[in-house]
Amino acid sequence: MSIILNMIPSILMMVSPILITSAGGMICERSGVVNIALEGLLQIGAFAAASTHVILEFSCGAFSPWIALVVGAFFGMVFSSIHAYAAISLKADQTISGTGINLLANGVTIFFSQVLFQADRTKPYKVGILPGPGGVYPTVYIALVVILAVWFLLYKTAFGLRLRACGEHPSAAASVGVNVIKMRYFAVLASGLLAGLAGGCLVLTETIQYTSTTINGTGFIALAAVSFGRWRPIGISLSSLLFGAAVAFSIYVVNIPTLKNALPAEFFSLLPYVITLLALVVFSGKNYAPASAGKPYEKTGS
Repeated sequence: MSIILNMIPSILMMVSPILITSAGGMICERSGVVNIALEGLLQIGAFAAASTHVILEFSCGAFSPWIALVVGAFFGMVFSSIHAYAAISLKADQTISGTGINLLANGVTIFFSQVLFQADRTKPYKVGILPGPGGVYPTVYIALVVILAVWFLLYKTAFGLRLRACGEHPSAAASVGVNVIKMRYFAVLASGLLAGLAGGCLVLTETIQYTSTTINGTGFIALAAVSFGRWRPIGISLSSLLFGAAVAFSIYVVNIPTLKNALPAEFFSLLPYVITLLALVVFSGKNYAPASAGKPYEKTGS
């Protein structure tokens, strides 16, 4: 029992970037744009945040991690504009566009790591974001604020109603004066900003430097959380908690001798991804995705 209680702060720490990223993915897909580029956007945000923190750590002290989070969010948003332009303006296949960004992000971060640090990773920093009372990291509260803000935006504002309409029936939304193109651009850029923020949260709490394996599938887990959570804030919150707990357990299992000795370590490393796949298979059933998700908007009329 003590091991489980000790895991709670780590579970919440690992849930936070998944939840923040999936909140952005939900906004994006609710507008009608599928965004499988979340993995790449997380990489960009993590690299930008880690690089900023390495450069500013000694001059800005305790403010450095927070500046780094802002920079990570900004570069995530900037990088997502590529997907927005390709998917919305050029009407490119959204899956191919997202895949291209994932591949590009890996190369870009390694290239600039070589330029800035003469290595395929950033230099280690001394101190990241420190946990608060009870060992709970401030990033947990950031994730909570994000999901509440997204819920309020989507379900308690006229703007959110219009955005959701763009994902269900864009032509009907356009017929009552909604600018579908602008709405979708906003959604994609918002998803990039949140994914970049999540990348910063991850790299500044779970590790001491950015490497090409830092993200390690977190973006794809977040994408699964959006689907498993049925594109709703409460759903993605619960699915993010499930997947984050699986990741934490795969790390903490070394502290449970019975399990550690019974099965090879590789089994537990695979566990988060196995749980993700099983959850999607078992609970797939009815399609809850927005009706026009993944479909380019074709403007009709004059």
